[in-house]
Amino acid sequence: MSKGRADGRKVLLAGPLAALAALGADQLFKAWQIAFFAARGDQPVEVVPFFNFVMVWNRGVSFGAFAQGGDGGRWLLIAVTAAITVAVTVFMLQSRRRWSAMGYGLIAGGAMGNIVDRLLRGAVADGFDFHVGNWHWPAFNLADTSIFIGAALLIIISLFPAADKHK
Repeated sequence: MSKGRADGRKVLLAGPLAALAALGADQLFKAWQIAFFAARGDQPVEVVPFFNFVMVWNRGVSFGAFAQGGDGGRWLLIAVTAAITVAVTVFMLQSRRRWSAMGYGLIAGGAMGNIVDRLLRGAVADGFDFHVGNWHWPAFNLADTSIFIGAALLIIISLFPAADKHK
């Protein structure tokens, strides 16, 4: 097998593997988180003075924005997120660069993790709470972290294209 073909397979696998890793880690962690808080109650757990582990159900999008009280809002968010995920997945599958494919994969996997929550639980489970004194950053989860890292990776690649020059 030629080196070009082997590198091509790595590129083809990089995105889907990143998506599966993001989705799997997110869902495993959320299952543990939900069980943990079900057993001990919903009281936050202080990990360090600026970080708590919490159980928050987010019915909206990023940071709870556009939260809808009814099922219509939930299904609208699922549909919009699914459409965006399909578009990102198309970009991932068309990518010929490993790091770009991984960035798109992390975004797609994170989005899928939050879709699974909305489908199975009606809301997204968030658990990471960073704060300074009484000011708290909105709670987030591993899916959100994957989306952020994937987007940051794509921004870095666009600013420094040589970082993704190997196919």
